[in-house]
Amino acid sequence: MNEGNRASFPAGITRYLDWAQAQQYSSRYIGSMVADVHRTLITGGVFLYPPTKKNPIGKLRLMYEANPMAMILEQAGGKAVACAPRGNTVQRILEIQPESIHQRTSVILGSPEDVDEVVRHL
Repeated sequence: MNEGNRASFPAGITRYLDWAQAQQYSSRYIGSMVADVHRTLITGGVFLYPPTKKNPIGKLRLMYEANPMAMILEQAGGKAVACAPRGNTVQRILEIQPESIHQRTSVILGSPEDVDEVVRHL
């Protein structure tokens, strides 16, 4: 994730980041979702693109960014969820009913254990 927007993340995401850093986890962010998700598949961890104050429903497009990556992650045994706008509830990305072609969403994806750890902090 890009921690440059940390001040505008929901409180639960900030709690998770504090916890992860206390566990000696490090952040990597290439800036390309495909490359970042590939790295997550190969080396583990979690890919986060949470909602922010500027983009309260998230920034990635559901139909052609979040859904394809969610399908790949789930086929590989992982988990892919989206945060609600306030960041305190989650929904499986592949179960979100699209309302428009350019609908946006937040993204949390990775191994089931890593995603569940993020969700626990929400």
